[in-house]
Amino acid sequence: MLPSKLRLFAFASLALAASYACADPLQAFAGTGSAPAAPWKVVGLPKQTKPFTRFSVVELEGHRALRVEATMSYGNLVHPLELAQPPHHLVWDWRVDEPLLNADIRTRDGEDIAMKVCTLWDMPIDRVPFFDRQVLRMARSRTNEAVPAATVCYVWDMHVPVGTELASPFTSRIRYIVLRGGGDALHHWEHERRDIAADFIKLFGAEAQELPPLIGIAVGADADNTHSHSLAHAADVQLEP
Repeated sequence: MLPSKLRLFAFASLALAASYACADPLQAFAGTGSAPAAPWKVVGLPKQTKPFTRFSVVELEGHRALRVEATMSYGNLVHPLELAQPPHHLVWDWRVDEPLLNADIRTRDGEDIAMKVCTLWDMPIDRVPFFDRQVLRMARSRTNEAVPAATVCYVWDMHVPVGTELASPFTSRIRYIVLRGGGDALHHWEHERRDIAADFIKLFGAEAQELPPLIGIAVGADADNTHSHSLAHAADVQLEP
């Protein structure tokens, strides 16, 4: 089980794509062959020794889709951004084909997710609570790259009720919104359109009343805590006004 600061470092690392810094809207997953195209980049834990979640581009039911497979693994596919005034909406299609039956995002031992789509925000550090601020400063001292102070993840979870909003049991710098779950069909595409500005203010409004810069989008899955396996897909991830 990872210490809370390492989980924070994991999401801090989501912005570590130095050679692919990008101020443009989101680029498509598809590139040459099955590897996701730059500036998308696989990012894991600092000095990660466990397996990485696997990301590949496939054709699936008319979608040029991102296949996300976790086997006792951890990893995120990250698209860095530099948007001081970001579009307010994020849209995407996603599906879960093999869920995590033993996961429970409310506990450290069970915090694994078969599919998540996350927004990464550069909230002013003086708005961050004292303890989290110290951990965040430690993370930032280890890199010259941007490190998000706030992360909102939309998740597909089989057990927690849809509509649930909660903080990660590892760190309050990551907040979850459960969009899909046990009542949604497997192997079936679902379309989402979220007001990411409103969601940020709702979850972090006690710390920041204004929308900070958006510095990245991440798609990921992990099955390291439950030592299990999941398979999911995402497609057509785009920012809209």
